[in-house]
Amino acid sequence: MMTRTEHIHPTAIIHPSAKIAADVQIGAYSIIGENVSIASGTIVHSHVVIAGYTRIGQHNQIFQFSSVGERCQDLKYNGEETWLEIGDYNTIREHCTLHRGTVQDQGLTKIGDHNLLMVNTHVAHDCMIGSHNIIANNVGIAGHVHVGDYVLLGGNSGIHQFCRIDSYSMVGGASLILKDVPAFVMVSGNPAHAHGMNFEGMRRKGWSKETIGGLRQAYKILYRSNLTTQDAVERIRNEILPQVVEVQLLLDSLQHSTRGIVR
Repeated sequence: MMTRTEHIHPTAIIHPSAKIAADVQIGAYSIIGENVSIASGTIVHSHVVIAGYTRIGQHNQIFQFSSVGERCQDLKYNGEETWLEIGDYNTIREHCTLHRGTVQDQGLTKIGDHNLLMVNTHVAHDCMIGSHNIIANNVGIAGHVHVGDYVLLGGNSGIHQFCRIDSYSMVGGASLILKDVPAFVMVSGNPAHAHGMNFEGMRRKGWSKETIGGLRQAYKILYRSNLTTQDAVERIRNEILPQVVEVQLLLDSLQHSTRGIVR
């Protein structure tokens, strides 16, 4: 069994306060700052900078030239102790930048599990990213954005601060998101507009015809009935929810929206 030192390249620089699991691999010229913890099975490739205060879970891969846990770009930030937390089984590709939170929010930027962050993804301060998301090349996610689970963000897209991108939604490439994207909805354009739901993705996951049909009906009520959002919520709840429980996720995203939804 290899010792810890055999997993760490001799050119890597690791702060004495960093807590590194014994089997973590750290590549050449990477820098691990103070108050960083990295759990078992994670691989940090060469030329990565991980600043404090950062907690990284198990079995992640962080590729070269990524900057993880650096102080944020918010001009209100004044050196307070704030954190970045990364869960398990994430892949963080080259040149990603993931920043810590601010005291104006919860003091935390958080990324869940099983996410793929492709080349040059930027996750700004105070973002909450769920699990099983695919974030394609050159996506910029501004501060305080919430992303749910199983979301696909197309390459070169930009997400305005404080927006919500709810679960199972899909953002087309090179889109500009200025309002909230409800669960299941596909959007694209600059600025983005709704273009249906990701029904093909639902079928690939093996969802039943009844579930897909109910969500299709809910989309028509929300976007094509000329109802206000609140009236659409009531109609969806009364007509569809009892039979299709998945619709509750859509209703929750509509009720949590503070910026209005992409239309």
